[in-house]
Parts: sequence; C-alpha cells; structure tokens
Amino acid sequence: MNGFNTLNHMANEAQVATGLEPRGRLAGKNAIITGAAGGIGLETTILFLREGASVLMTDISEPHLAKALSKAKEMAPNATGRVETMKVDVSKEADIEAAVQSLDSWGGLDVIFNNAGIMHSDDADAVDTSEKIWDLTQNINVKGVWFGSKHAVLSLRKHKKTRGSIINTASVVALVGSATPQLAYTASKGAVLAMTRELAIVHAREGFRFNALCPAPLNTPLLQDWLGDDQAKRHRREVHFPTGRFGEAIEQAQAVLFLASDESSFVNGTDFVVDGGMTKAYVTPEGPATQPPVNFARS
Repeated sequence: MNGFNTLNHMANEAQVATGLEPRGRLAGKNAIITGAAGGIGLETTILFLREGASVLMTDISEPHLAKALSKAKEMAPNATGRVETMKVDVSKEADIEAAVQSLDSWGGLDVIFNNAGIMHSDDADAVDTSEKIWDLTQNINVKGVWFGSKHAVLSLRKHKKTRGSIINTASVVALVGSATPQLAYTASKGAVLAMTRELAIVHAREGFRFNALCPAPLNTPLLQDWLGDDQAKRHRREVHFPTGRFGEAIEQAQAVLFLASDESSFVNGTDFVVDGGMTKAYVTPEGPATQPPVNFARS
C-alpha cells in the first residue's frame, strides 16, 4: 500500500469510527426531479432518498405532490437527506429557475432529472394533430428539458462544482417508428435526444454529464385502463417485448440512479435505453412472461 492509499485508508477508518462516513450512492448530493408526483419520478425520488440524496420534488399538481411526498417518506423512512416539494410548470422558465435557485441554501444542485412530460390523447399523425397540441407538447417536453438543463449548468458553475449529472427523459419512440402515431410526442423525444447529445459534448470538460433515458412503454394504471380487456390491442404491443411484458417504473428509476451517481462518471451523451430488449428484437420468444419487480409506490 503506497503512502496516498495508506492515508486514504486511515481517513476512511476515522470516518467510520466517528460515524461521519458518507452513506449511499448519492450521499451528499442535491437533486431536483421534475414530474415527481408519480411513475418514474416518484420511484426515482424514493431511490434517491434511500441512497443519501436530498431531493426537491417538483410537479404541476400540488395535491399529487403532497401524496407523493407522503409516499416517499413512507418508503424511505431512514433517509438522511432532506426532501421538499415545489409546484413547477416546466414550460415556464421562471418556475425552473426558482426551483434550481431554491437549492442554493442546500449547497447548490448536483443532479437534475428532467422527467416531466406529456403524451396528449389528441396527439395523432401529421394530418390530425392540431397545432395547439403540437405546441403544448413541445413546450413541456422540449422547452422544459432545455430550461432544466440551462439552469442546472448555471447553478453548477455558480457553486463551482466540478461534477454534475443531468438526466433527460426521452423515449424509445425517438429510436423506432410506430404505426400507432403520436407525432408531437415522438418529435419532442427526438429533440430531447439531439439536445442531450450536444449538451454532453459542450460541457464535458466542465465535468457536467448529460444522458437521455429512453424508456419502453411501462405498466402504468393509465396504460392498463387504456388496454382494458382488448386482448388483440394488448398483444399487438406486448409481442414486441422479448420478456413478454411491459417495463416497470422502478426499472427506469434504477437506471436514473446509476446515471446520477459517480459510478457512471464515464457515461456521457448516451441514449440510455431501458426497454427489455424491445428495440433489438425481430422475432420474440414464446412462453410465459418474466416476473416484473415491485414498484415502491404500489407496494
């Protein structure tokens, strides 16, 4: 053991002896999660708290945020970081700026998960999608990510951080086509991929990493209600998954945790696909589906 490693080992032993050692994969990090009131955002909040982060949960709905905060505290009872909520409309830059600046008193932002987005029921193809729906979708899904990324960079610089992780939610629909179109949504997620890639290169020498999460369709109550008892409709989608099932929000949250942590220090500019192999499949296996993990928020 060389001199540096000896000193480092002694310092770690001293921290353990005094009970001051960092705990968790995100110990000491301050994070903002948009769209935190449910789904991937809530599952990520719970994981972040369990791994030592302090989290500002943001969403457009204050009542849903209040319920989500209660659930997060229930599922992370031993969290050492703080957790707070703030109503944020990500399409409004002032809201994003206020959320990011609110972390100044915590020591500044380290991680932002730009997760808020919409997939409107009136979103269709090029002929039937209205300009109103197009603009609404781009304002939330694209401008919201731009505003979050912009103010994350400004905060990281303000606090002289040499590491930062920005994770932006895209989708597998930005990688593959679909005969059941939601064109405004698809275009918005393609924009997120391109924007994330460029930001990753621009800010690489500052130590600020940008990665895009690309989820496959998830098993949510909204999706299950929409599919209902229509077996043909369900099969048309499930058949594309080698695992025979939709993804779960917790599986996406685990990927976000990795991207937020220093374990992913050399992961930058990626289209981080979490889809059970869907985008790599041609003919999928037969047989029973694999068993999904349990989500925190539905346990």
